Amino acid sequence: MSELTDRRLINELISGHYADPFSFLGMHQTESGLEVRAMLPDATEVWVIETNTGRKCAQLECLDSRGFFHGVVPRRKNPFRYQLAVTWHGQQNLIDDAYRFGPLLAEMDSWLLAEGTHLRPYETMGAHADVIDGVIGTRFSVWAPNAQRVSVVGDFNFWDGRRHPMRFRQEIGVWELFVPGAIHGQLYKFEIIDLHGQLRLKADPYAFEAQMRPDSASMICGIPPKTEMPEARRRANDFDQPISIYEVHLGSWRRHTDNNFWLSYKELAEQLVPYAKEMGFTHLELMPINEHPFDGSWGYQPTGMYAPTRRFGTRDDFRNFVAAAHEAGLNVLLDWVPGHFPSDDFALAKFDGTELYEHGDPREGYHQDWNTLIYNFGRREVSNYLAGNALYWIERFGIDGLRVDAVASMIYRDYSRAEGEWVPNHLGGRENLEAIAFLRYTNRTLGSAAPGSVTVAEESTDFPGVSRPPEMGGLGFWYKWNLGWMHDTLDYMKLDPVHRKHHHNNLTFGMLYNSTENFVLPLSHDEVVHGKKSILDRMPGDAWQKFANLRAYYGWMFGFPGKKLLFMGNEFAQGKEWNHDVSLDWHLLEGHDNWHNGVQRLVRDLNHTYRAHPALYQLDFDPMGFEWLVVDDFENSVFVFVRRDREGNELMVVSNFTPVTRENYRFGVTGAGSWREVLNTDSSHYHGSNAGNQGAIHSDPQPSHNREHSVSMTLPPLSTVWLAREA
Repeated sequence: MSELTDRRLINELISGHYADPFSFLGMHQTESGLEVRAMLPDATEVWVIETNTGRKCAQLECLDSRGFFHGVVPRRKNPFRYQLAVTWHGQQNLIDDAYRFGPLLAEMDSWLLAEGTHLRPYETMGAHADVIDGVIGTRFSVWAPNAQRVSVVGDFNFWDGRRHPMRFRQEIGVWELFVPGAIHGQLYKFEIIDLHGQLRLKADPYAFEAQMRPDSASMICGIPPKTEMPEARRRANDFDQPISIYEVHLGSWRRHTDNNFWLSYKELAEQLVPYAKEMGFTHLELMPINEHPFDGSWGYQPTGMYAPTRRFGTRDDFRNFVAAAHEAGLNVLLDWVPGHFPSDDFALAKFDGTELYEHGDPREGYHQDWNTLIYNFGRREVSNYLAGNALYWIERFGIDGLRVDAVASMIYRDYSRAEGEWVPNHLGGRENLEAIAFLRYTNRTLGSAAPGSVTVAEESTDFPGVSRPPEMGGLGFWYKWNLGWMHDTLDYMKLDPVHRKHHHNNLTFGMLYNSTENFVLPLSHDEVVHGKKSILDRMPGDAWQKFANLRAYYGWMFGFPGKKLLFMGNEFAQGKEWNHDVSLDWHLLEGHDNWHNGVQRLVRDLNHTYRAHPALYQLDFDPMGFEWLVVDDFENSVFVFVRRDREGNELMVVSNFTPVTRENYRFGVTGAGSWREVLNTDSSHYHGSNAGNQGAIHSDPQPSHNREHSVSMTLPPLSTVWLAREA
């Protein structure tokens, strides 16, 4: 190699425009002999040391004052294991040369990554502590096919992009490097000279742990060990099981009173978990805990899809929190956001100078509502990145299911866009066919690789078959939030009772489509923010009526077909809207026993009673599990229906949505017998008026409502009563 060629290559290497460092650095057989070349900025002396003998073989000459060294090893023809003895600032260090190691990605991994079907891409991509040829270090890999050069920088190399340029695997667009001496706990990023020659410093998309805002570096740490999902947790997710979900924002459920600071994962395990268990919930649903830069996004603008946020502790602390929930008999659902991502420069946006993860056309790649970017689901590597992430949380953290955010925004190209602001699919339609294919693939993958886990869609349209298998044309989710039910019932409940008779169908309409999906009935965080008021504050009337309305509504909700979800604070009738910057108003439950305590006791009893009666959950999605007894009493705003289990056991739900006590209200029942009151939202135990039926009612052979037998009962004001049919 001529001196002129050497100089050109050295300049390119140092300036970051030499994309094939392995062809130049390291040990090479040349016409001059066995030559060793190394880029070691600020070094003053470098020796080649034979690893096996510890003998100095050659001193390298400094060919460029910027830190390029080279030299020929005398009397050696064949490559051998070596180290470099490097003197920096008068101190000698023995290091392994990163450029003596071969390619890292296995052939099968490369094939699957290129195909976009790698089940666990995170096992290959990102940073992985490893021992290669007896040397301890970390292997790094990152997808950046359009970059001119990629270096890994971090605590192990003074964040200097000249020191560790990576090998480019052109066949799959991945850059890789094994860095000896890079160890667990050290911070790193990828320094990218992008397609346009611009320098970018990017966090690792596959980082398993990351710094909390405002810092954004990734952290070297191993893959969490796999967890098993025992049969009990699998069964707890089934369609015929009681599912009552407590939705929580970990940063504002409760805070330290002295400094308004968050509880840690450890403190949440000690306080939140036993509380949810005592309240009778079956599942915890966590709003997104992926690392994110902006607190006000509540986690819905994630930058670290594989990294639990450091706000509440370490990754292992989070694993322990999940384990504590499982120990208490609670399944854990995680809010998952594959629909969009933020445009922060350190993250995925224009990763290699091109719209790599997002669409280039803003009509496809930009969310107007959230000022975020949209994943390009048609790009195999992107969909593989996300699908692998879904499995990662379930396999590696013991998450029992994912609630998938904003599905409607993913499956419709014209979501929240005016005419001319969106691009039709190749068939001319409005559906995002690539996103639909991605969701089906992800759900199918979880079904086969993580049996027992579930996905729940937040999907706000009438897209058919959201919770039906892909082979039947569905999206493959297990459950779907019933946002129609939520809107209809809240619109009804906010009315003054005198007007409810004109909107009777708001409460009955849900049964017309109940068997089309596997529904969850959600009163989520979205319903208690942005000026919508708290659930309590939507109720009409004075304080007594507000609380009575709320109790009656909860009784109706827990009796109606579908799994249940309450956002934190709803269970004790939080009076104010939710504020993510402060704790819930736990002080409302302190002091003398009050209406808030009554609602909290009611929700606890609703949960435990619901779980004790299979009629209330076993046939949620089967028409045999439900029958109207009174559906058309508009004038009195009264509704009566029966829930049934597989054995034919029945539980009757009777709601009176006016503040009038109705004595001797008669209606037909399914047969002769007695009905035992198991819950009454008007009970004095919940701070109601305590109207009722002395605990039971009995049928008469008196026809009513086209039935041979009927009962006569007192309907308490603004109440829901549950009555179980005696055997």
